Amino acid sequence: MFIVAVVATALCAGKVSACTNFLLTKGASADGSTMITYAADSHTRYGQLRYHHGGAHKAGETVKLYNYGNMKFQIEIPQVVNTYSVVGFINERQFAMGETTWGGISPLDKGNAEGIDYGNLIYVTLQRAKNCREAIKIMAELVETYGYADGGESFSLCDPNEVWIFEITSKGDEKGAVWVARRVPDGYVCGHANQARITTFPQEQKRSHKSISSKNLKYIYEPEVECVYAYDVIDFAKKHGYAAYAAQPKNNDADFSFADTYNPLTFSGLRACEARVYAMFNRVNGDMKQYEAFAMGDKKAPRLPLWIKPDRKLAVHDVMELMRDHFEGTPMDMNGDVGAGPFHCPYRWRPMGFEVDGKKYVHERAISTQQTGFSFVAQCRGWLPDKLGGIIWFGVDDTYSTVYCPMFCGITQVPVCFEEGNGSMSEYSETAAFWLFNRVSNFCYLRYDSMIVDVRMVQAELEREFMAAVDAATTHCERYDDTRLTAALNKVSNQCADAMMRDWTALDRMLLMKYIDGNIKHVEQGRIKTTPTGVVAFPRQPKYPDWFYRAIVDDHGSVIMEK
Repeated sequence: MFIVAVVATALCAGKVSACTNFLLTKGASADGSTMITYAADSHTRYGQLRYHHGGAHKAGETVKLYNYGNMKFQIEIPQVVNTYSVVGFINERQFAMGETTWGGISPLDKGNAEGIDYGNLIYVTLQRAKNCREAIKIMAELVETYGYADGGESFSLCDPNEVWIFEITSKGDEKGAVWVARRVPDGYVCGHANQARITTFPQEQKRSHKSISSKNLKYIYEPEVECVYAYDVIDFAKKHGYAAYAAQPKNNDADFSFADTYNPLTFSGLRACEARVYAMFNRVNGDMKQYEAFAMGDKKAPRLPLWIKPDRKLAVHDVMELMRDHFEGTPMDMNGDVGAGPFHCPYRWRPMGFEVDGKKYVHERAISTQQTGFSFVAQCRGWLPDKLGGIIWFGVDDTYSTVYCPMFCGITQVPVCFEEGNGSMSEYSETAAFWLFNRVSNFCYLRYDSMIVDVRMVQAELEREFMAAVDAATTHCERYDDTRLTAALNKVSNQCADAMMRDWTALDRMLLMKYIDGNIKHVEQGRIKTTPTGVVAFPRQPKYPDWFYRAIVDDHGSVIMEK
């Protein structure tokens, strides 16, 4: 890994959250499902699974919205006649959403003084939309009607048939937002990580509706439509003379780039954000080397495409593994430099930027990071009844050491370990998955290269069991009536969560016994090995690597032992 000197150390400036999303279309998946991923990375984000019970509503009902970040009252809007039940970030119709924040240019990054913030835009849309196209229409109408109280965001939208990327920023002092949404072509994968990624885009044509503006949302359900955008996304930039547009000599609208106008690339936008998308692309396509320099911070290098075609079709577990990455196999690999320490720990404590002898440097920002609150893989299987077909594979804490547990979108009972209100960032709970997984991962950071092997073994066993449980439920429950189906899905999801907590608690205890005080005891079948008389076998005491001993000697300079 390179530790790079930079002019500025503000990496992906904006809100406290810095997240990663990948998007996978039907033609890119092994089973024909669509998938999106989301890692909610924040030092203040707690890992829990929110549940909203949908249903019919009376005329005149309203909804009070509280800011997703500070929980202050934001706005009150009319309720719709019917809402869908939502489990985390997927609803009962197999429609799922994710996001990453990029802030953007001032003053647009501050949002409207009033309106709907990005978090509520997600939750309100999930409650009201049955698919991607309906969601785009709803979001467009919400921000136009009530305003948008946030800066730049990229959203992932996924239903059983389509996957879309939707990027938006506020108009600052003017009410509303400018935005562009593009359908990811079938057979391709996409990604975003705190940097706007839609550059040029198809614009409206009279005879073909491959692209429409928000003035023509009535056409949004036509399958030919592949791009939708705010009617004034270009005119707004013209009016305010934003740099990326003003630099174009002829102001040619066809060359207008949303990302370059509203979120211009910087070193941090490349190295800390685009690099994560590159890491994922690099693991599914063998022709990505040409974009390595761009990911490492060279704005003049070939630009990473918005989407690529993977070399092979990906199963749901492959997608889970894409969320587990420390830039392995690239020059930014976090496992091998001195910062990883003697036990190759691929994590760097914040702040990411630091100064030495008047020069500023940065640590890498990988997909897997210690401050993840929760993450998921949402999977939509259109050949099944909605409540059975939609799954949010949900995990808490660091993606590399989490376990993705299947929560069907048709459940009505969230497992206690994921339940909202079971602990918080300031309240420890013995029954919360968040605290159990953090306890294990933080212990692992002490002797990472050895302990992560044990963690990954239990992780793999559990995820194999969960996939088998999902397969069994799919086979047995497909023809159940609604009441019986809901009960069965509640049972399967809760049993998986219980098994995860049981096995991870056992892992937590075993790790402490095995690795206490820097030693490594012998373990067989999950138990510490003892002699016939019951005495614990003498533990191994692995040496530090030679380079580390040499560094100690070079620093200290004392003679420890005589020859």
